[in-house]
Amino acid sequence: MKTVLITGTSSGYGRETARYFHEQGWNVIATMRTPRAGVLPDSDRLRVVELDVTDAASISAALAAAGPVDVLVNNAGVPSIGVFEDTPMARVREVFETNTFGVMAMTQAVLPRFRERGSGVVVNVTSSVVLGHMPLSAVYKASKMAVEGFTASLALELAPFGVRAKTVEPGACLTTNFGRRATNGESPVELVPEPYAAFAKRAMEEFMGQDLYTRESDVAETVWRAVHDTTGQLRFPAGADAVRLAQAK
Repeated sequence: MKTVLITGTSSGYGRETARYFHEQGWNVIATMRTPRAGVLPDSDRLRVVELDVTDAASISAALAAAGPVDVLVNNAGVPSIGVFEDTPMARVREVFETNTFGVMAMTQAVLPRFRERGSGVVVNVTSSVVLGHMPLSAVYKASKMAVEGFTASLALELAPFGVRAKTVEPGACLTTNFGRRATNGESPVELVPEPYAAFAKRAMEEFMGQDLYTRESDVAETVWRAVHDTTGQLRFPAGADAVRLAQAK
């Protein structure tokens, strides 16, 4: 029986992915910064482990608690919506610490295990923002584009050792709290400084008016496909809107 370790499982795509792998009969190490009861199924094949991907000691402790794992899914991330001019550099660094450096730190920590065993899969969850030109997301997109480039090179480095690296690119899901976290529950338009207000209003109206979105289950199923893919495919768009963007690109 194989084991997957998934970061950021307290809600959204991470939680659904943990549930999905559990339903398929896998052992699941579901990690989150602040473990909460009742978030995931109570099972002897699913363990919730505390993990902050920005903290080296937390990473070491979580991996020690997890034991041997076959797959790492780097899903933990923080959102950022707004115009770049108005984004404090402290916020920029915060986003990169989790979305980019956290992914790298987790990956670096598990690679010796995978390489020595001659097998393993790293799946990095990015975003459909890497597939198109989307306003109000400069910092977030930059953090995810960095992970895309990182994974592309990583896949080449790991191939001689039988270890695979993939990216999953989820579209926009209206049922998660990811966007609400980005703006503390406020409309992004309300947070934009006046010179950008009219532009931001048009951009948000266009976004909300699109006819295709992503379901949480789309992402879980796509992560599952990426884990089992042996064709050499690197990128996996997840959700109808992400697939459309990928095809257009």
